Amino acid sequence: MDRPSFYLAAFLAVVVMAVVAEEMYSDMFDHIKPEDILPNDELRNQYYNCLMDTGPCVTEDQKFFREHAAEAFVTKCRKCTDIQKQNVEKIVVWYTENRPDEWTAMVQKLLEDAKKLNISPVV
Repeated sequence: MDRPSFYLAAFLAVVVMAVVAEEMYSDMFDHIKPEDILPNDELRNQYYNCLMDTGPCVTEDQKFFREHAAEAFVTKCRKCTDIQKQNVEKIVVWYTENRPDEWTAMVQKLLEDAKKLNISPVV
């Protein structure tokens, strides 16, 4: 490989790694455990109301989740960390088993928000 081609290949590899690294959601709230929130009616409703735009987002993590929820949902969490994927699974299972009407409303809201943001679902 000649020198210019090598430099171009190296540059492209760095760009690809940077793009991949930038595409993940921040892990700053990965320490928050759904199993601490879901059984607590007051706390769970606070998160739910924030997500549904029916109440204020009180904490920074609620604001973060609200900001990324629609994209994460329709892209099947492709930018999520492994912990975020596990947490989303716990939330989905809990809501589908315990509050299916709220889950249906959340899904509808997330799809509407994704459409407004022009985010295409992953098939």
